[in-house]
Amino acid sequence: MKKTLNLVLAGVTAMGLALSAHAEDYITLASTTSTENSGLFGAILPKFEEATGIEVRVVAVGTGQAFELARRGDADSLLVHDTAGEQRFIENGYATERADVMYNDFVLIGPADDPANVRDAKSAAEAFAAIAKAEAPFTSRGDDSGTNRAELRLWENAGVEPDGEWYRELGSGMGPTLNTAAAMDAYVMSDRATWVAFGNRQNLTLLFEGDNVLFNQYGSLLLSEEKHPHLKHDLATQWHNWLISEDGQQAIADFKVNGQQLFFPNAK
Repeated sequence: MKKTLNLVLAGVTAMGLALSAHAEDYITLASTTSTENSGLFGAILPKFEEATGIEVRVVAVGTGQAFELARRGDADSLLVHDTAGEQRFIENGYATERADVMYNDFVLIGPADDPANVRDAKSAAEAFAAIAKAEAPFTSRGDDSGTNRAELRLWENAGVEPDGEWYRELGSGMGPTLNTAAAMDAYVMSDRATWVAFGNRQNLTLLFEGDNVLFNQYGSLLLSEEKHPHLKHDLATQWHNWLISEDGQQAIADFKVNGQQLFFPNAK
């Protein structure tokens, strides 16, 4: 009887240890709202989990907030879209490695009647200058996201310092910003993936695209073990390596919405 009890207890203990170990097989990923809102993670994360047994728990915020989460050690991995900011993050010692993962582009959205004549613009700078000249309503994320940072660079390229009642900084994610633009008949810059997946378009339409300055690169970063030794660096490295592997790149390429590919793998 005692021997049987000991065997049962040993089995329960082993099961408990196995469950405990399994419960730790996850990472927290700080990433952008575009990767979450577009449905990309819903498509590729199950494939990664099936291949590795590692769960990825996504915190979808603006790129600036994602950097801050990683800087504080509150995320195990980082997938964002601000290459210059990512390089500074490495230079400041918070990450040790960065890899290109995928790209798409930004697009300029606005009301179908296009009061600023953005359709006629020959460049993104010309399009932004036309909106400012017309003082046509423009909704900005205003949240230090990768999209917001890119938008501010485009205003600078256009020689415009956006200000006044026509320019609305919302401090919100891409989806809510598009909703506000739809309600206001306003112009807005969006990543293409979120725009394609966006359902509440009302009178909004795509008005300008294709300028090289609208290129939108996403990168994965391995965080510093020296800064944050408590993080799950081994698991995060598996995620990072899978993203740039043949399987990960194919999973990204296979993701489509309404038959349209939204992200294009370009790991080197």
